[in-house]
Amino acid sequence: MSKKRVVITGIGALSPLGHDVETMLDSLRAETNKVQRMQAWADYEGLNTQVGVPCAPFELPADRYNRKSMRSMGRVAQMATRSAELALEQAGLLGDPLVTSGRLGVSFGSSSGTPSAVGDFGRMITSRSTEGINANTYVKMMSHTATVNIAVFFGITGRIITTSSACTSGSQGLGYAYETIQSGRQVAMLAGGAEELDATQAAVFDTLFATSTRYNQQPRTTPRPFDAERDGLVLGEGACTFLLEDYDHAKARGARMLGEIVGYGTNCDGTHVTQPQSATMAQAMRLALEDAGLPPSAIPYINAHGTSTDQGDVAESQGTQSVFGEKVAISSLKSYMGHTLGACGALEAWMTLEMMRTGWFAPTLNLQQVDPRCGDLDYVKAGGRSLHTEFAMTNNFAFGGINTSLILRRLD
Repeated sequence: MSKKRVVITGIGALSPLGHDVETMLDSLRAETNKVQRMQAWADYEGLNTQVGVPCAPFELPADRYNRKSMRSMGRVAQMATRSAELALEQAGLLGDPLVTSGRLGVSFGSSSGTPSAVGDFGRMITSRSTEGINANTYVKMMSHTATVNIAVFFGITGRIITTSSACTSGSQGLGYAYETIQSGRQVAMLAGGAEELDATQAAVFDTLFATSTRYNQQPRTTPRPFDAERDGLVLGEGACTFLLEDYDHAKARGARMLGEIVGYGTNCDGTHVTQPQSATMAQAMRLALEDAGLPPSAIPYINAHGTSTDQGDVAESQGTQSVFGEKVAISSLKSYMGHTLGACGALEAWMTLEMMRTGWFAPTLNLQQVDPRCGDLDYVKAGGRSLHTEFAMTNNFAFGGINTSLILRRLD
């Protein structure tokens, strides 16, 4: 059975850089990040990092987002659902019979549910009381809260795939949706990821000495992906949903096609939970190239995972060099909006696609001197890079050694 083409007909995003294409691209061109000092985090004894990147302010239309429709939603589910609504709207499918037909599904993820709901159960354990817990507490806490709330809000009856895999939640959401449509199991999929910013998540990385702490007083100077003076990641938040669709179906209904996913590769290191392995990272990229039927030379630009962690940047860049050599251009969008965890795979794919469409690729901010341990690559620095390309790759890697690689195609 021949594989079906999978095109992008809608994208909805809530990001630290803005929620529409023009605002987001303006933020990238300004070459200034959105990192800020998180004043509330100073109240936590022992929390070393004090910087983060909240999502830009957004509104939920009151006629649809009311007490009844949002009773099972924490912030992560609210952002996920709103981004899905924006994707459906752009695709011209909001309210269309396809949505509830069973032929459209959801493939979506976040690292966790709403942290405050997790805290409610934590207090139950310490206080020996169920005070504060209600029928929706678990629904807000559960790892598939975003996915399920999207489905319930729109009445979706197709496949539900929950990709709660930390930093690859969004990219696996896209990848598994792509494979689902490619195989003919669904005609269309809402796919992506979301994450809300919370001090508890910062504490996770803080205990691993993986957060940025040296630049708490100069927040705009961190994170510093691939830089010799980097000292760890900065957390961000947001949500992004793609409406992926079978090419023939999209063409038949006259849909505008924003781009195409042509390759996806994913695997696991299988060695250590928090120590990335360059060899298996490289293999994930090769799997994506093989799936797309493309040689490495067809990819002139790679959007890096680029978290600004000590081991991660080295392993990723060395793995990338082993596949592409030193000439491939590479930059990290986390230098603008921090690490949005479950959302990063989808947000970065959206931004990569839009950079392809404009022919300009953003630089890595704060990259002054590349760490000599990193791979020998064409690191895009101040001023960005003008580049006309049909294809680009975007990579993400997560705790547990989960590796993902997506290849996007620009459609004129």
